[in-house]
Amino acid sequence: MAESEADTPSTPIEFESKYFEFDGVRLPPFCRGKMEEIANFSLRSSDIWIVTYPKSGTSLLQEVVYLVSQGADPDEIGLMNIDEQLPVLEYPQPGLDIIQELTSPRLIKSHLPYRFLPTAMHNGESKVIYMARNPKDLVVSYYQFHRSLRTMSYRGTFQEFCRRFMNDKLGYGSWFEHVQEFWEHRMDSNVLFLKYEDMYKDLGTLVGQLARFLGVSCDKAQLETMVESCNQLIEQCCNSEALSICRGRVGLWQDIFTVSMNDKFDTVYRQKMGKSDLTFDFGL
Repeated sequence: MAESEADTPSTPIEFESKYFEFDGVRLPPFCRGKMEEIANFSLRSSDIWIVTYPKSGTSLLQEVVYLVSQGADPDEIGLMNIDEQLPVLEYPQPGLDIIQELTSPRLIKSHLPYRFLPTAMHNGESKVIYMARNPKDLVVSYYQFHRSLRTMSYRGTFQEFCRRFMNDKLGYGSWFEHVQEFWEHRMDSNVLFLKYEDMYKDLGTLVGQLARFLGVSCDKAQLETMVESCNQLIEQCCNSEALSICRGRVGLWQDIFTVSMNDKFDTVYRQKMGKSDLTFDFGL
């Protein structure tokens, strides 16, 4: 598969350098030169992977997964740097070599599309938790994220950013392809497909699914305690949100989208998701 540079406008831009394009998908520049090594990355049966398209609730999900899999206390999780416990496979730090040597059980994250993940994962090795979020909330959160980080250098309007999202012009490629690709593998024995909105709508069911998938045995009382602890994590996450608009809120898009933007988005959504039976809640 060929690697190439993808031209992007000088203003607005997502990164200071040009995109890195691999097999037709726009990826962050730090993925350049390591895609073959990622494909050949060795997995262990005890690995737990969290895979998402950016801004799909990754930070919250990793805390919930850590709590369920490790039996951790929510207050303890709040005090620790959870990102150090769950490195991102493709990020420059800590790097593939260090992640490869982590002690088991490894908890690893990635934003890469299914087809770019380690080949062994496609063969059923390791457990993979995928979380999808409704795209309207996601694009608002992604825009706010780009605006908040100096390294992103994005200075365009939300309308321009949303257009880029609908045209698959952001890092990690098309959201539409990303979620549908994993949805097609939702019945694989090593894949658990979750939706972000269910953490707010039906947390008990979601935590129960996670516990069963991860092989965590618990009785009804223990599960209820686990759900209560996860709910505490969600509340802590929302309360610690420094922005005036909480990026994790369900229905966030309704404060930002104009009627015209919403109509255009719905048209693109129907075109790109029309053949899929995957559905989302756009407000609770």
